[in-house]
Amino acid sequence: MGHSGLYIEARIRADLDELWSRTQEPSQHQRWDLRFTEICYLPRVEGEPQHFRYAARVLPFLTVAGTGVSAGERERPDGTRTSALRFASPHPLSLLAEGSGYWRYIPDGDGVRFLTGYDYRPRWGGFGALADRILFRPLMGWATAWSFDRLRLWLERGITPERARTNWLAELLVRALVIALAGTGFGYGSLLRLTGPFAPLFCYATPLLAVVALSLALLAPPLSTTPAARRCLRTPPTRVRAPRVLRTLESHR
Repeated sequence: MGHSGLYIEARIRADLDELWSRTQEPSQHQRWDLRFTEICYLPRVEGEPQHFRYAARVLPFLTVAGTGVSAGERERPDGTRTSALRFASPHPLSLLAEGSGYWRYIPDGDGVRFLTGYDYRPRWGGFGALADRILFRPLMGWATAWSFDRLRLWLERGITPERARTNWLAELLVRALVIALAGTGFGYGSLLRLTGPFAPLFCYATPLLAVVALSLALLAPPLSTTPAARRCLRTPPTRVRAPRVLRTLESHR
């Protein structure tokens, strides 16, 4: 579509059937995927691909909705499975106009390599293309990777998506408080240099501790119970060709 497509991969130690269920069942999917607030199947005509409706709440009082069509291959000779889809949103405030993508499930030892590749066409002309390149596309890549790790925690450790979100928000709050305290430390160190009786002792110690605290808040890895996009692979190890089921869908557009 004239853009650099997004690629996300996570290795999840889980049963393939369970992973498939958590990702293919709309009521389960919408729980862990940060990009959506609602996903539901539409009535299906026998012999036709499955159509669905999705919605995303972008502001407290603004929900953007769209529709899509999906198809799945549950059995392959090599044990892999593939789910492909096309999607579009007619909402004028949706930057995403239309797109297509796939999910692939590759058994790997005691787990599954769960990966996605997708691309879309933004609307709003040149402004939309610029906003997409600078902000929206990086944000979509991050949200997808974060969601994949959230799913991994659910399957591997039994941490529900709701609990994982709480853990993430709590860790962000702690880091923000540490950053604020570090800033206070810098100011306090400056004050001691001017008026404090123990300035010779704390002149350098206080700012140094503030630097250490700030570094920890910004650079320390996330807790093992907190979802993190950095745990996912964001670049394909080799060139990945779109699955046959996706090419079939595209040929019927």
